Amino acid sequence: MTTTPRTSPGDTLRGLLDRDGVLAAPGGGTPLEAHCAAAAGFEAFYLSGYAVAAWRHGQPDLGVTGMTDVVDAVAAITTSTPVSVIVDADTGYGDVTAVAATVRRLEQAGAAAVQIEDQVAPKRCGHMQGKEVIPVLQMERKVAAAVRTRADALVIARTDALGPLGVDEAIERGKRYHDLGVDAVFVDAPESREHLERIATEIPGRLIVNLTESGRTPILPLEEIDAMGYAIALYPTAALRLAGRVISELYAGIRDAGSTAAWQPQMMSLDEMNALMGQGRVDDLEAAVLTQLPERG
Repeated sequence: MTTTPRTSPGDTLRGLLDRDGVLAAPGGGTPLEAHCAAAAGFEAFYLSGYAVAAWRHGQPDLGVTGMTDVVDAVAAITTSTPVSVIVDADTGYGDVTAVAATVRRLEQAGAAAVQIEDQVAPKRCGHMQGKEVIPVLQMERKVAAAVRTRADALVIARTDALGPLGVDEAIERGKRYHDLGVDAVFVDAPESREHLERIATEIPGRLIVNLTESGRTPILPLEEIDAMGYAIALYPTAALRLAGRVISELYAGIRDAGSTAAWQPQMMSLDEMNALMGQGRVDDLEAAVLTQLPERG
């Protein structure tokens, strides 16, 4: 019996990027969000460091997560959903040796792309005040380590230099990271349409934009982002922050009314949730095994 070779995670994502138009990638920190993204028809998912910190630790994105947290989160998603996972690996969790280990571990967990950034550790959310960046030569060492180590995954270099050092420095860093062989450059937190247009015009190669609501970057329609030439548009924490609002209101309703009755029409039924989580696949597997190997008396 012949088998069809499986496409690697990196090559699957490359195939998505070879299509016309910008690739929209909703984000989150859990397999549930990835399941929802797949059910909505998305083929790529962004594992957000902010979301992992919030869901896993109940902490803001201030460098509280480590490599093991992110590796575990990636594996939980890739073993249960078909989406291509773009992974926010923060600063790479160290210098050259640590970055290489991070890339290897994330590839083993099924990451399609690994993103590292040039913030000083401990880092903070890219849309917060008080960011600092490491010297560009230090980041170039990290980028070179990631590119040399990866077997399959795409490497994304993110710069947070725009806030502390200005758009000219951010663009210069983006060019330098591109020249080291990364698959995409991500300038975080542009503060205007002019910034977005300059970045798209002046940095070669694939570019990523972070459309985080209530952040520093204007939230433009996807059609405009596509027209500027961006390759990937991220919506990293929309689901997380909506969930935070809705869960808070639900719990307040239980406290005040002593019941969830008013909320039940908005909930998934138990059957709907089980279907989203893949109960049908589990049932099919059990049925196939029992048919092949019936119980013996």
